[in-house]
Amino acid sequence: MLKNIPLYIGLRYTRAKRRNQFISFVSGFSLLGMALGVMALIIVLSVMNGFDREMKQRILSVIPHGFIDQHPQMRDWQSVSRQVEQHPEVVATAPYIGGFALISYDRGVESIQLQGILPEAENRVSVLEQNMIVGSSTDLRPGEFGIVMGRLLARSLGIAPGDKVNLTLSDINITPAGVFPRTRPFTLVGVFEVGAQVDQTLAMIHIDDARRLFRYQGVQGLHVKVTDIYRAGTVMGDIAGDFGESYTVKDWSQTQGSLFQAVKMEKIVIAALLCIIIAVAAFNIVSSLVLMVADKRSDIAVLRTLGLTARQVMAIFVVQGSAVGVAGTLIGALIGCLVAQSLNAIMGFFEALFGWQIFNPDVFFITQLPSVLMWQDVAFICGLALTLSVVATLYPAYRAAKIEPAEALRYE
Repeated sequence: MLKNIPLYIGLRYTRAKRRNQFISFVSGFSLLGMALGVMALIIVLSVMNGFDREMKQRILSVIPHGFIDQHPQMRDWQSVSRQVEQHPEVVATAPYIGGFALISYDRGVESIQLQGILPEAENRVSVLEQNMIVGSSTDLRPGEFGIVMGRLLARSLGIAPGDKVNLTLSDINITPAGVFPRTRPFTLVGVFEVGAQVDQTLAMIHIDDARRLFRYQGVQGLHVKVTDIYRAGTVMGDIAGDFGESYTVKDWSQTQGSLFQAVKMEKIVIAALLCIIIAVAAFNIVSSLVLMVADKRSDIAVLRTLGLTARQVMAIFVVQGSAVGVAGTLIGALIGCLVAQSLNAIMGFFEALFGWQIFNPDVFFITQLPSVLMWQDVAFICGLALTLSVVATLYPAYRAAKIEPAEALRYE
């Protein structure tokens, strides 16, 4: 029976009406702050997870999982391709020639990333064909100098299929008339839309046209697609051991890794800032318990005279403060999980109610707020909140255990 007394009294103190209403206000504010902190952290981390997933799905659907380049160029790419495709985790390979160029039209000039591809092979390593909104990647035919580009790039230049644009390289041609940059007209034959930055920076031409433009006899290298994008680094590392120093082997984490690392760092920083809300709620638990100890000095003295030990008195206030933290954490976690899983429905309701369009598809790459609820994040947030709640009770509980019954009852 005596072992259950701290739990019984601690839980009763959380429900009992107090003479000092300010203590009740502080306790309620602590519970509200803990619930809001946990809820906000779950929702924000879910949105960050959603953005990370969308970026990986959209960018990596067009960007190859791996690259194998040979300096100065790869002449016998077919034999290299057969050798690479023998790896059990390699799905397909495709030759390419890459570079940078200026593309110009009546409306202006844009700097782009230009890739020469073999359409039939490239469609095995990317989803370019599935994301074509006008035309087809197979409309890129050798000698016809056609070009395929992203929707945002085409809109920025103000061009439509059939229009001719000029590609200008950094190389120069020396002629009897003088020195001129290498320029070639191309005809727009297709437009793709992935919903990522590549829509504004990437253009593709046939690999035979790229050979003539960049003066290649072979190709620059191979695009590689693997079964699991998260094992691309391991797979490309295995492949690198089969080739000499003239080959450069990379995976997507080396070419796009800085972008995803920036998203990861942003997630960590935002989570750290939102944890301050939980910390403030924990400090409020300290304040409410300190006031409670001062308000219950006579009760503590009576309990001590009835035989309760200092450790049991300390446990009473640990239970009371932890109960506030547990209640706030559970409420915040429940609401946060519900909102995170229903975020698009909630946004759709407010857009229909007020006639808003939060994400304009002409401006943003997304039309709705992505949200991915990860239970390991929920477990971490709840564990952090509960730990801070328990730690916050230790000092006030220790002060309560040090109260001497004689001193507390002297003036009663």
